[in-house]
Amino acid sequence: MSQKNETTVLVLALLITLGLVGGGVWWFSRESDLINTNRQVKVNRQSPEQSQQVKTFAQVEGVPEGLFSYGGSTTWAPIREVVDPAIQTVWPQFRLRYTDPTTGAPGSGTGIKMLLNNQLAFSQSSRPLKQEEYEQAQQRGFTLKEIPIAIDGIAVAVNPDLQIPGLTITQLKDIYTGKITNWNQVGGTDLPIIPYSRRPEEGGTIEFFMDNILEGEEFGATVEFIRTTTQALRVLADNPGGIYYASAPEVVPQCTIKSLPIGRKPDELVPPYQEPFVPLSQCPGQRNQLNKQAFQSGSYPITRRLFVIVKQNGQLDEQAGEAYARLLLANQGQDLISQAGFVRLR
Repeated sequence: MSQKNETTVLVLALLITLGLVGGGVWWFSRESDLINTNRQVKVNRQSPEQSQQVKTFAQVEGVPEGLFSYGGSTTWAPIREVVDPAIQTVWPQFRLRYTDPTTGAPGSGTGIKMLLNNQLAFSQSSRPLKQEEYEQAQQRGFTLKEIPIAIDGIAVAVNPDLQIPGLTITQLKDIYTGKITNWNQVGGTDLPIIPYSRRPEEGGTIEFFMDNILEGEEFGATVEFIRTTTQALRVLADNPGGIYYASAPEVVPQCTIKSLPIGRKPDELVPPYQEPFVPLSQCPGQRNQLNKQAFQSGSYPITRRLFVIVKQNGQLDEQAGEAYARLLLANQGQDLISQAGFVRLR
């Protein structure tokens, strides 16, 4: 073989060797990157289910820095009061700001609307998302996700002087659709019934009530609408014929009204409070406590779940919403939810 051919062969062999070595280095580098990427995803994308195994807020992963506006359900107010300060103590860089709507009353529906309109990072809801809300999100180029964090019961409140054993779901529906108009129709005295409610567009509790108790029917002509639960309970305390419904933690401990046992059938009435009933004359020294066991078991017939609504857009808003849900699902968050009067999911 000539010297020229030998040189050519040696050059080719050298190039092949360098190619093989370079390819091997690239392959190992790529595998290492994939491993590191997967490890990073595992750390920063801790799922809500995984967070249920986390004990404290400090152990929750992927909590972002920044100021995040959120809003929505008024039912959530007791949770916000105890949970948010505790979160801020552990994660001061995760700053939370509750934001009211510019028009209308705060509520689940308005919070979701504000989220869709890019006014909030995430929202709180006392009802599930509706199909049209999913569709509106898709039209805007993102999706919505609901993450359940607690169980709530809806309690029915009446004046303390009203003497009836309770109401069935059917009787409650007939009162609010106008079919039952006097308390003597359900075992009470001859007294006109005045049903009170917040307006349908103002809260998830009302929407839930209409969907699940009224079964899609409209409110009757006798229903009087009041802006807030606080106002409604004040009116109810002065009106022997009144009736109102709201989240159980807002109703059961009150000193000026009483909550009624509710059942699917007349012989299945279950109180939203722990028995025996504490006479209102002993309040506020002693208050009635929630019947959390009945809410959790489902024997009390009007229960629902509370949700964090997350905007899935791949941006910081999504990270904030998911982090907030993980914090609430941690053991510390669930303990605070129970302290606020709601039922933990586990």
